[in-house]
Amino acid sequence: MKKVSFALLGVTIIMLIAATVLEKMYGSSFAYNHLYTAPYTIVLWGAVAVTALIRLYKCWTWKRIMTFLLHLSFVLILGGALITHLFGIQGKIYLRQGEEPVREFITSDGDTLSLTFGVALKEFSLENYTGTYAPMDYVSTVSIDDERDIEGVISMNNIFKYRNYRFYQSGYDRDGKGSTLSISYDPWGIGLTYFGYICLLISMIGFFFQKDSRFRRLLKSKSSALPLVIAMVALGLPNDISASEKRPVTISKDAAESLGNLYVYYNDRICPMQTLARDFTIKLYGEDEYKGMTAEQVLAGWFFHYDSWKNEPMIKIKGDDVRAILGIEGKYASLTDFTDRYGYKLDRAPDASQMEDMKNVYAANEKFNLISMVCTGSMLKIYPYNGTWYSLADRLPDDMSYEEWAFVTGSMNYVAEKVAMKDFAQVRSILGKIREYQRKNCLEGLPKDSVFKAEKLYNTLDFNKPLAMLCMTLGILCFLLFVRRKERSGLLWKIIRFILLAICIATFIYLSFLIGMRWFISGHVPLSNGFETMQFLAWCSLLMGMILHRRFHLALPFGFLLCGFALLVSMMGEANPKITQLMPVLQSPLLSIHVMIIMISYALFAFMMFNGVTALVLSLRGARNNEEIEYLFRVSNIMLYPAVFLLTVGIFIGAVWANVSWGRYWGWDPKEVWALITMLVYSFGLHAGSIKWFRKPINFHIFCILAFLCVLITYFGVNFILGGMHSYA
Repeated sequence: MKKVSFALLGVTIIMLIAATVLEKMYGSSFAYNHLYTAPYTIVLWGAVAVTALIRLYKCWTWKRIMTFLLHLSFVLILGGALITHLFGIQGKIYLRQGEEPVREFITSDGDTLSLTFGVALKEFSLENYTGTYAPMDYVSTVSIDDERDIEGVISMNNIFKYRNYRFYQSGYDRDGKGSTLSISYDPWGIGLTYFGYICLLISMIGFFFQKDSRFRRLLKSKSSALPLVIAMVALGLPNDISASEKRPVTISKDAAESLGNLYVYYNDRICPMQTLARDFTIKLYGEDEYKGMTAEQVLAGWFFHYDSWKNEPMIKIKGDDVRAILGIEGKYASLTDFTDRYGYKLDRAPDASQMEDMKNVYAANEKFNLISMVCTGSMLKIYPYNGTWYSLADRLPDDMSYEEWAFVTGSMNYVAEKVAMKDFAQVRSILGKIREYQRKNCLEGLPKDSVFKAEKLYNTLDFNKPLAMLCMTLGILCFLLFVRRKERSGLLWKIIRFILLAICIATFIYLSFLIGMRWFISGHVPLSNGFETMQFLAWCSLLMGMILHRRFHLALPFGFLLCGFALLVSMMGEANPKITQLMPVLQSPLLSIHVMIIMISYALFAFMMFNGVTALVLSLRGARNNEEIEYLFRVSNIMLYPAVFLLTVGIFIGAVWANVSWGRYWGWDPKEVWALITMLVYSFGLHAGSIKWFRKPINFHIFCILAFLCVLITYFGVNFILGGMHSYA
């Protein structure tokens, strides 16, 4: 029965992996109908549950209450999912303001079902962030036509329940008079599933206090705490731009700073012009400065001195095909490279079937259009009037007074005149008056001075690249010295260990400050995109390194390695993702908890993978290192339990969030499936009592290395290859 149970679980994992690949090839509907919800898949899940229960009973596992409850909770969750699949009803209902109550809805299968009551739309409202057009929430107020009049409010992350029916906000009409609601009827399945979640949480907490658990035995085992070793390397990052190199014409730094101090409506929020300038420069060039000029000077150069900049090779182009179309040899193009006597070159680009990567054409075209928007001024929405921000290229409202119209249309022209005369003192003065106009005429939504200053400071703290290289270097050197040196004691090693810990603490404080600043500026926990989650993973890795360094001698080296890796990954794009308003569906505390818990579990899995690599290297040195390999084996086993439990909790918190937001707690999205695959794969390692192969240290270390591939696929493979609603990196 033991072999059958684990074999069935292995088959389930293989089926899930195949399903994500086939979904990429044939679409979500194919995978959903023929794999995820197919009858044989349901039978397979049922067989896994039944054989596991029989195995638990025959092994007297029920005497260990928490261990038994832990496994039973998964059976309850699967049972709830089965009830939902068989008897649950999902559909949509469309309501129009002023019309009669609707008494039927369309199911997901296309059938029409009747309600025992009527639902009417009383009011719909689209709530925006103050002073912007970015939606903050969609709110439908409905009335129930039944035995008694009932009114309900439905918004994102706010469900309205009535007679076991659950209503979710799904869509709305552009005129604001109609609303589409998702409707779910599942009185028993959700209840049983949630009960399973509760049992799971209780059992996992109780497991750590269960006296006879394998985790407690591992924790009590005595391990010699070997000191850390490291060598310090001074990093000299080359600068490919010489200060004496000829530069295009722009304004002085102090005048550019005044320009950056203006408010601008950008990316659906009001922020410093410095932010727009920085994003513009990074988007074009890949760095936040160019030839020693600040981002504000680059923006001003393109706006005020177009002729001096149009021949400047500063537009970073990716892809050999695109470079060939533009006729450039290096990786940078000038604006004039985009056109010839026949017109715009990218219009003559081959179609996607003839090019290796069409997205590089789109990226180049986007940069060309971005420059056009800056040079014409259409991107610079710096003039507020009656709650709307206007640029120089916009048509101004007819009710604007002549004096105000003259200021809006003439102020930047006056600035341009003073720029041409190189009278930068007057430039600063006029820009200061524009800022006074902004503060006087912006009715609402203007950021507080503290937030404005914080964002300007945050824009200057871009040291992720050198910090990532430093952390990676320290981590690699620590690892190499550890596996090469047998003796790690004495005053020198203590000094090195102290210096390493000091660097870790300083880096941790710096990352904490960055994350806190981004939180303060955006107004929400910064965990909404790939950049922010990688920053948090780097923060977690250093925190774990500091916490574990006394008992685990490789904690700090591994912490530096993982921190450096996470920071490098966070910079894979051309720029740090812009600080944006949070989408309505993401405005839930469950999102932050869900992401934080999962990223902590990933950090633990990464530590275990590094342990495995170290153990394999040590195994090449012969029998004298068996004690160290055993030590790493015990450490990885101790980490495995909280890592798997945290991943499990994170998955099910995400399921609860999805149920609150969309009306279903599991949608077989590739990210969800691979998170489940990761949890199931690592769960094999928890069963060393049943699977003897895991009792051998070197086997377990190999498992930790191979299993980490699931983590990499879950985060990177889904984001960049498989796609889905979670592919936000």
